[in-house]
Amino acid sequence: QVALVESGGGLVQAGGSLRLSCVVSGRTISYYGMGWFRQAPGKERDFVAAISWNGGRTAYGDSVEGRFTISRDNDKNTVYLQMNSLKAEDTAVYFCASMFLLWSDSNYDRSSYNYWGQGTQVTVSS
Repeated sequence: QVALVESGGGLVQAGGSLRLSCVVSGRTISYYGMGWFRQAPGKERDFVAAISWNGGRTAYGDSVEGRFTISRDNDKNTVYLQMNSLKAEDTAVYFCASMFLLWSDSNYDRSSYNYWGQGTQVTVSS
């Protein structure tokens, strides 16, 4: 049984930083691309970032480009999201997800992912 567990969320002031982690069990993530999405209250779940199976390719949503960094440690079966220069509009529940494939050119699309975590809340105060 595959499980993704996010952690590292919390309350932070605008301009601050947080590092999210996603530990995966039941699946060796070195064979799969991984991604992060977020969902604010009353809004759609939006793409944040994606990383290929070996970390060689990354992609970011326009609103986080240059501020967020996705990385992975396949030995630890863990994916990270470093979030810097946080803004109030970054407030959301952040979800980790595992792709069907090593990588997908449609990595921004939720349909490219077949396993999801339960999410971790990030709240940025202005």
